[in-house]
Amino acid sequence: MAPVAHPSIIVFDVNETLLDITVLEPLFSRLFGSRHVFREWFAQLVLYSQTMTLSGLYTPFGEIGVGTLRMLAEIYKVTLSEDDVDELKDRLGSMPAYADVIPALTKLQEAGFRLVTLTNSASGSSPTPLQRAGLDGFFERAFSIEAVQQFKPASANYHYVAQQMNVETPDLCLVACHLWDTIGAQATGCRGALITRPHNAILPAPGVPLPDIVESELTTLADQIILRWQTS
Repeated sequence: MAPVAHPSIIVFDVNETLLDITVLEPLFSRLFGSRHVFREWFAQLVLYSQTMTLSGLYTPFGEIGVGTLRMLAEIYKVTLSEDDVDELKDRLGSMPAYADVIPALTKLQEAGFRLVTLTNSASGSSPTPLQRAGLDGFFERAFSIEAVQQFKPASANYHYVAQQMNVETPDLCLVACHLWDTIGAQATGCRGALITRPHNAILPAPGVPLPDIVESELTTLADQIILRWQTS
């Protein structure tokens, strides 16, 4: 199949791109006395998930998340209870959508783009986080890396989505707020669009692929996708 000129399927990352993970901050403020430890937890979670993939190993994302919380509790000498772990799981399962998400998805859907998601989180029982946030109706499919058991940005994930959607990777555009995600997608032939949620930005270094689109608001990013790649 020859490469397509424009992507017709928009693949959305979920955590922090669509869903507001800052709802976890009160837990970290209570346990560690600083909401900033939340960012340390999230960075370590990403680091160790990618380390597992690079090492040829696999543990579900949620389990690594709990383990990372326990690790930080050990580092900071904080006593962690099972209720604290349950609160982490509950907050992860009930993250709200950012205010710009529904308007942006509506624009893309009305412009004729097909929408799917791809997340590091394992698929779970209903209601899913997307359902709880009122977003599931926008998406044809909700993909999880558990199908290939390699965390993003492993190339197998983007190839898997393309295969399941019966297209080639150039027909996909990944939207994410993490540059490591768009780098992985672009390395496999996808387009990449970065939304610079707080604490996320491009990495200006030689050889690092720049996203095709960079915007600070998802609605503006959607407008740019439509302007550049709408085919009808």
